[in-house]
Amino acid sequence: MRKMETDETRIASLVKEIPELLDGGFRAMEVCGTHTVSIFRSGIRSLLPESVDLISGPGCPVCVTPVGEIDKAVNLAHRKDVVILTFGDLMRVPGSTSSLSLARAEGSDVRIITSPLDTLAIAQAEPGKKAVFFAVGFETTSPAIAASVREARAKGIENLFILSSLRLIPPALRALLSSKKLALDGFLLPGHVSVIIGAAPYSFLVREFAIGGVITGFEALDILEGVSMLLRQKKEARAAIEIQYRRAVKEGGNPRALGIMDEVFMPVDASWRGLGTIPDSGLALREEFRGMDAAQAFDIPYEEVDDPPGCRCGEVLQGLIRPPECPLFGTRCTPQYPVGPCMVSSEGSCAAFYRYGALR
Repeated sequence: MRKMETDETRIASLVKEIPELLDGGFRAMEVCGTHTVSIFRSGIRSLLPESVDLISGPGCPVCVTPVGEIDKAVNLAHRKDVVILTFGDLMRVPGSTSSLSLARAEGSDVRIITSPLDTLAIAQAEPGKKAVFFAVGFETTSPAIAASVREARAKGIENLFILSSLRLIPPALRALLSSKKLALDGFLLPGHVSVIIGAAPYSFLVREFAIGGVITGFEALDILEGVSMLLRQKKEARAAIEIQYRRAVKEGGNPRALGIMDEVFMPVDASWRGLGTIPDSGLALREEFRGMDAAQAFDIPYEEVDDPPGCRCGEVLQGLIRPPECPLFGTRCTPQYPVGPCMVSSEGSCAAFYRYGALR
């Protein structure tokens, strides 16, 4: 009870402090989809002055997966000897003509897993099937996926394959700023990703773009403290990478997790929905694990496919528009009948705007 009272007092203090730190308008991007949902759920926008503009970024891994990669998984799902394993958010993301959910309804073997280690048990239990893990995520999930790959090789499991759509956050931030389409005063940097990578990988924001960032947690107090720290940077005319989320994030991240990632994966150029191809922003299996690479084992063709007509999910992911500015939002595109992935994922900005009825 004492902690709750202390947090409430601190929140009240921040709500008073933030307007005092303002000197004109202020625009920051919350990179993480979990931050976006937390901001809506806790009503943070209503506590901030209108001149504090928080916009969502490309921090939803399902949302940034391009249509062509969804098509690859759907094409594989139609093979009788294949079982597709993936996380739940991916099931309803539309490809160019279908989705994994529709493929399953038509008889394909598509299963939802909750942990990468589930893939090992399924592959071992069904040796007559080729188990393909459609792996989507950022640095947060990549170490666990790497560990499952290493474990599969150690156990001699030969019927497990990885279809990697893993992405890295720092290269995406560089691409956003390099495009010069977006004017920002700072970033609320993702807490979960930063538990793995630490603070150093964001240093280019200061060095190359003179923009600061604060790594924050996900409670209302965390986010308000992050906003306050960014405002203080601007008021003091400095840019830095600071950690608000110190109860979980260390400067050097998690060396063990980083070591497992580096052992199994290597950076490669990767396509992002809305951002195009970004150098060294994806993860592919290293040569010693290439026998588990589904793209090579099944020779899956890949074709760049545009978003559906009218869908502006790519612009939402770049922070160029808010979801209600998309002509499909809330009419042709709803969580029940999504046109784009930003309306599908629980971390998607469109889904959050729709659910919480936010206009700002």
